[in-house]
Order: sequence, then structure tokens, then C-alpha cells
Amino acid sequence: MLSMAVPKRKTGKSKRNMRRAANSKYTAPGFVKCPQCHEPKLPHRVCPECGHYKNKEVVAQ
Repeated sequence: MLSMAVPKRKTGKSKRNMRRAANSKYTAPGFVKCPQCHEPKLPHRVCPECGHYKNKEVVAQ
């Protein structure tokens, strides 16, 4: 019968906390004003209100 792998040593509090801290480094992207309609939008995305991206209309409204 095969057995499961078992850790040889206990994982210390410091290592455990360093592993868990990796998730707290991520932050939600902020909003920016659309240069055309001045509505808030996510950066580097087409404006959902007016359909502009980089001063060009890419989605016809």
C-alpha cells in the first residue's frame, strides 16, 4: 500500500505568513476619466459610455 507524502518539518510562522502575504500585494485598478465624455472608466479599456479608446471611436454608439 502506498502512503501519502508527509512534511519532514513543521512550516514556521514566518514562512506561512510570507506565503499568505503575497495575495495582499494586489490592488484593484483605479478609475480614470474618459478624455471624450469625462465619465469614469477602467484604464486601458474602451469607454463603455462613448465607445472611444485613445481618442478614436472604436465602438459605434
